[in-house]
Amino acid sequence: MGLERHARQPAVLGAVAAGGALGAAARYGLAQLVPLARHTFPWATWLTNVSGSFALGLLVVVLVDRYPPSRFLRPLLATGFLGAYTTYSTFAVQANQLIGEGRAGLAASYVGASLAGGLIAGAVGMVASRRLRRA
Repeated sequence: MGLERHARQPAVLGAVAAGGALGAAARYGLAQLVPLARHTFPWATWLTNVSGSFALGLLVVVLVDRYPPSRFLRPLLATGFLGAYTTYSTFAVQANQLIGEGRAGLAASYVGASLAGGLIAGAVGMVASRRLRRA
């Protein structure tokens, strides 16, 4: 569904906005629990993005396989909450900062761990959701 379709559905946009507000607050809360020190691996952003990938893997299977299509659930949870919770922009800025600080190896580790972690976490979330469904 494109943005133009949702633009004609104020209630759906409201669901995205509500989910986004909650997701952004959750991301901020996690960042407060895992402080970021300069010149080190950005653990808070990595944990946020990997846990968000896992949650999206779970959610996609649950919403597609278990429940009838909902006008609000996917926009609220996937686009809104998890879209605001995860952060590509912070990931990209932090990787660039590490490179700028002369820590290209750490930046490469961060990028690789983020991509691999996100892909693996998403797949594990999907598999876990399907197994839970069978149980």
